[in-house]
Amino acid sequence: MAILAGCGLIYEYLLSHYAGRVLGAVESAIYAMIGTMIVAMGIGAFLARWFKDPFTAFAWLESLIAFLGMSSILIIANIIALTYTLPHTLSNLYNLPTSIPLDGYVFEQLQDAARFLPYVFGFVLGILIGMEIPLIARIRQHVYGRFLENNAGTIYGADYIGAGIGAAIWVSIMLSLPIMQAAAWTALFNIVAGLVFLARYHQHVKFAKSLLVTHIVLFGLFVLFLFFATSWMKDLSNVLYKDKVIYSESTKYQHIVLTERLSRTQTAPINDLFLNGRLQFSSADEHIYHTMLVYPAMLAANRHEQVLIIGGGDGLALRDVLKWPVQQATLVDLDGQLLSLFGLKNASHPLIQEHHKYISSKLTTLNGDAFNDPRANIIIADAFLEVEKMLDQGRLFDSIIIDLPDPNHPDLNKLYSDYFYNHIRQLLAPDGALVVQSTSPYHAKNAFISIAKTVKQAGFKHVEQYQQNIPSFGQWGWTIATRAGQPASKRIEQVSEMPINNNWLNQTYLKAAFAFPNNFFDNNSVIEVNRLGSGVLYDYYRQAWQAESELYKN
Repeated sequence: MAILAGCGLIYEYLLSHYAGRVLGAVESAIYAMIGTMIVAMGIGAFLARWFKDPFTAFAWLESLIAFLGMSSILIIANIIALTYTLPHTLSNLYNLPTSIPLDGYVFEQLQDAARFLPYVFGFVLGILIGMEIPLIARIRQHVYGRFLENNAGTIYGADYIGAGIGAAIWVSIMLSLPIMQAAAWTALFNIVAGLVFLARYHQHVKFAKSLLVTHIVLFGLFVLFLFFATSWMKDLSNVLYKDKVIYSESTKYQHIVLTERLSRTQTAPINDLFLNGRLQFSSADEHIYHTMLVYPAMLAANRHEQVLIIGGGDGLALRDVLKWPVQQATLVDLDGQLLSLFGLKNASHPLIQEHHKYISSKLTTLNGDAFNDPRANIIIADAFLEVEKMLDQGRLFDSIIIDLPDPNHPDLNKLYSDYFYNHIRQLLAPDGALVVQSTSPYHAKNAFISIAKTVKQAGFKHVEQYQQNIPSFGQWGWTIATRAGQPASKRIEQVSEMPINNNWLNQTYLKAAFAFPNNFFDNNSVIEVNRLGSGVLYDYYRQAWQAESELYKN
């Protein structure tokens, strides 16, 4: 029971993890999946009474759980791929012109339905897992002559302990494995448990020979999935992206996908980076984003000796910072595998560079091999904790650049909080400047304004916001702040000559970025500060993008 409980919990996490990838809303998907499976387990516990022969029912149950646990994600991926390729298949079948895309309501509904299949499989798997405890209890009662009241403590104790061990295995081992390998290894325990049970109680089990053959077939599927299912999943993931997927891996913290496409207007292929299904940059226009992120803060700072970058694991912000006369640029990012992929040679994951030399060479060309510049100081750590260490060390920085993903997950919320920004303020030199990537002022206006109000709450004297259009993202925004003296926009106005040449940016263009439409900030007073633990910013962001999604559907 302990082993099976651990397996059941890992199946919950696997389906939650995958649901988050295909739906995009990681946190909501995890909670919804766990809730769905818990309800289904309760239903399964009631349904278990239908089986008169607990020995035979339990033996077949383990076979079915092993099969579904091992294959459900692959089945879901295939169905999703089918719904996305169906319009193209029908177009070819009926020789329709390429100018007539099949993207109507029916196809959209099929795709939406397919993306919610993880919950369907989670519900079915939850029912099956819920049957295990009642059947085990009846088997123990039959074998040992112990009634349920004597069984309950032993069974539930083993169940809870096993679930705890399963959670530990998930966090320490499974998260770093490809999702299909994690599913296959988990299913192996169900297969072995079924075989042990069959060997011990075969005299009580009907169709024991058929069950033995079934377990042998399941073991063959385990071997097949262990070695080939990961590559199958990578091929299927191509369908979820418009362009060809050339890299797809899961780290302990996120799922990384790199795509590639050819363009008539550019000689080099265009690469897009996605983290957990969300676009992080496109090589076609990342220079616009990173110029607008880095240049204003560097221009507004009085000195440029010491620069701190929080996030920016792709090294592109670091690349632009190193164009300035800096003595040291310190970058703090949590994901060592991502840093290694983008060229960090001393990261703790050298196998990524060795196995994907072509990918790494493309990415290091893009970021100018910034991680290995002698002025770069790379720290693989949680920035929330690392900033406190820097305060204890008495460090000061002339510019601080926060290049984190959008606040689309509660775990990121703390890095957008008043508490964190207060620590950042203490790290910033009095004549320095802070810049924060602040999501879209058009698509997520309340979240955008909340970031500025939170920075102001943390004690910065002058807080301003600016925006620019990034073709891959649409209208995008940043927050810039100074501790003392003049606001950043005034400092930029007083610069007589741009110190670092930039093909995209000039002073007039940059000053215009600080302009917003009439009435844009009229509701500023009702927008809340994002305090540590409040989740305000996450709620603003989630509500905005959900509303945007519904708008496009309608």
